[in-house]
Amino acid sequence: MLRRHRQIRTQLHQLIDACIFAYSFWFAYHLREHPWVIEWLGLDPVAPFERYIWFYLALILAGPLVLESLGFYDRPQLGSRTKALWILFRGVLITTLGLVIALFFFRYYIARWVPIWFGGICFGLLVAKEEIVRWYWRKRLSLPQFQRRFVLVGAPEETARLRQQLERHPDSNIRVVAELTFENGACDRLVHLLHEQAVNGVIIAAAHSSLDQVEAFVRACELEGVEAWLVADFFKTEISRASFDDFYGRPVMVFRSTPEVSWQSVVKQLLDYVLALVALLILAIPMGIIALLIKITSPGPVLFRQLRAGLNGAPFTMYKFRTMISNAEQLKHELERLNEMQGPVFKVTNDPRVTPLGRFLRRFSLDELPQLFNVLRGEMSIVGPRPLPVDEVRRIHDPAHRRRLSVKPGLTCLWQVSGRNQIRDFREWVRLDLEYIDNWSLWLDLKILLRTIPAVLSGKGAK
Repeated sequence: MLRRHRQIRTQLHQLIDACIFAYSFWFAYHLREHPWVIEWLGLDPVAPFERYIWFYLALILAGPLVLESLGFYDRPQLGSRTKALWILFRGVLITTLGLVIALFFFRYYIARWVPIWFGGICFGLLVAKEEIVRWYWRKRLSLPQFQRRFVLVGAPEETARLRQQLERHPDSNIRVVAELTFENGACDRLVHLLHEQAVNGVIIAAAHSSLDQVEAFVRACELEGVEAWLVADFFKTEISRASFDDFYGRPVMVFRSTPEVSWQSVVKQLLDYVLALVALLILAIPMGIIALLIKITSPGPVLFRQLRAGLNGAPFTMYKFRTMISNAEQLKHELERLNEMQGPVFKVTNDPRVTPLGRFLRRFSLDELPQLFNVLRGEMSIVGPRPLPVDEVRRIHDPAHRRRLSVKPGLTCLWQVSGRNQIRDFREWVRLDLEYIDNWSLWLDLKILLRTIPAVLSGKGAK
């Protein structure tokens, strides 16, 4: 099944699931406020439903997003029923707990039975919907009018590989009616099959030497009004994921080794701005106190400004509370022999340039707070690889290490929550950053944020 088809199916499922989450909360709330239920269980009356309308709307968006982060929409439609139920249970549990935490955080009282009933009703309806969809797909696959007939074209080993892939995904609804090779007369044979077998599409696996023949097959499909899918994997990439796009009307194949632009990435950008703005409003007074203490205890500017490498290595000015003496940069070359990091990065335990207040700020990462302004400026993200000084990036000669620059740098990352400054090998640092890039999702960002809180509060590994 093409990605476009999978996306449409996923969006349809997400819309239905959003309606289920919305209905479940509405039903649970109105069930709890029903006079008969109140009288039967001896409960107190509840506040009007309108009081919780913002949580209700947020729930509609959060439910499908949580399920997506757990991989619910990426699994085969007719895959393991047990796995699907387990994902649904976790998704509903996380959403319910998130609702309770949000209500507590914003100091909104809600009857305890509402979230409990919401979770039970929502899980039951999602399971029922899943069983109905499973029954529908099994019924659909058994009916010949819903099967899509395809012809495979290519070398025998390539068509065999394509057939195996299709057999592993029975929910694709594709039935192979014939296989052809790039031989004389094969194009005429294809046209005959298109007429006789009522073919819906042709999948062509091409090699470099067959591109001229591919054009003839594609032209034949074009004249017949039949879809032609070209499996263009003759460029052997190890990391990049290929996708087709449109460049002002011209077809383009895009090779990308970074997260693709999606709704998740749009939500990430929005959350970056919202979280940074909220954090600055909440921390304005503490940050003012820190600035005053720096000014009183040590001569020099309050903020430390340094050029760091941002997205794709573009330099930007990063802000930190100054934790060192004012001429620290001039003294750096004298400490080079004490560097504890293997690679271009400079790290020293008990750096003599750090002031007593600076040591406290570093221990609890309070010196990083001004970088919230970098997030608001769009130069950084809340979660992402930590930005390195420009001069250190220039000393990186391994191209694989430079791929960590392919996303926006962040305030926190896997490196910080997986040992923080106790990691002494730059290669391990890079490995964690690339692991983040290759597996990025909003759910991964949330897990890193949750792990950052205890890492910062404990001050473990800080230098």
